[in-house]
Amino acid sequence: MSNLLEVTGLSKTYSSGPNRIEVLKEIDLALEAGTTTALVGASGAGKSTLMHLLGALDRPTSGAIRFRGDNIFKKNDRDLATFRNRSVGFVFQFHHLLPEFTALENVMMPALIARTARDQALQQARALLEDVGLGERMTHRPGELSGGEQQRVAIARALVMGPELLLADEPTGNLDTRTSDGIHAMLAELQIKKGLTLVIVTHNEHLAAAMGSTIHLLDGRLEKTT
Repeated sequence: MSNLLEVTGLSKTYSSGPNRIEVLKEIDLALEAGTTTALVGASGAGKSTLMHLLGALDRPTSGAIRFRGDNIFKKNDRDLATFRNRSVGFVFQFHHLLPEFTALENVMMPALIARTARDQALQQARALLEDVGLGERMTHRPGELSGGEQQRVAIARALVMGPELLLADEPTGNLDTRTSDGIHAMLAELQIKKGLTLVIVTHNEHLAAAMGSTIHLLDGRLEKTT
């Protein structure tokens, strides 16, 4: 199986007045296509920063990330935005749905931004909402949906462009245990069905144990991989 992502010497430093804060320090790792990985570590270990870099939401201070051999940070801002839109799906702890739009319209949004034909975007969004168990809730707005349903819409939206890589940062951190378990099971089914490479930040030990591998971060360094 080939590597989807290869990370070498990845570091991220922020400046705060005269001080420099090293958030990530010389991270090296590789993710095979179609695998599942849990990213764990204490608060402040650098997990979210690493996720943002993997998804090209931010640029590193040094180091490289290669996506199928292509150094993504050699791209200009426009090409990097296209890469994010087409190759990476993001799911966060808070769903960030647009309250004035229906579930269907929210899921369609990334495809419409990418200038996908409306009929095609509509078809893709409907199919994904069926996949996440919301076939009967497509015309509901976020305020009419439960927390778990809102997160399911967010997951469908993350997948509407058919990305190879799905990054989930504590996607069930504000949900109850039963709802969280349902979301985790659904993510596992989608990962297999769509052949996704899934990276998930979690404090849930059972979820981490169910992933194919686990990356442990400690104070911005890769402590171990299991």
